[in-house]
Amino acid sequence: MLKSKIESLLFIAGKPLNIKKLSELTGADKKETAAAADELLKEFNEKNSGIKILKNGQEYQMASAPEMSKLVKDYIKDETTGELTKPSLETLTIIAYRQPVTKAELEQIRGVNCSLILRNLLIRGLIESEENKKTKAINYSVTFDFLRFLGINEISELPDYEKLNSDENLTKLLMPEKPKEISEKDEGEKPQV
Repeated sequence: MLKSKIESLLFIAGKPLNIKKLSELTGADKKETAAAADELLKEFNEKNSGIKILKNGQEYQMASAPEMSKLVKDYIKDETTGELTKPSLETLTIIAYRQPVTKAELEQIRGVNCSLILRNLLIRGLIESEENKKTKAINYSVTFDFLRFLGINEISELPDYEKLNSDENLTKLLMPEKPKEISEKDEGEKPQV
């Protein structure tokens, strides 16, 4: 079970994880975690699989097999240089007009999960992410590459920027509603008839 937990974490992380972090996340002690991670590494690297586990000191990472590098590079090149899809363009437009915007806000506006679209836009260098220190949420905004690509000097040069940047309906949609009790108290007690 510990190996399965480590495998899942390495799969989803997309970056190296050290024994300490794996131990914290799985709830196992460091020695058990290291032994399970080494066993998993051995299993993955012995079988003829497109996925391998890499180890560097105390860090482990799941990656595509070296012999699959051309296939992976071709796929990534196609993903990052091909035309943007309609959902990608919609997401990019929302980010441009509403930046900085969180993933949750994007998904609330679009009504669908935006994870893969955000990843592709980040890879293409059209958007960037930054953690909001107060809320711990990730904010997305467009990059200078985006501006250069459109041939504009600043974001306010986008068509109807002022109008769309401050759209009341969109602002209402993004603002959490006040609980009913609070809004009634704010209005004062209404006389009963």
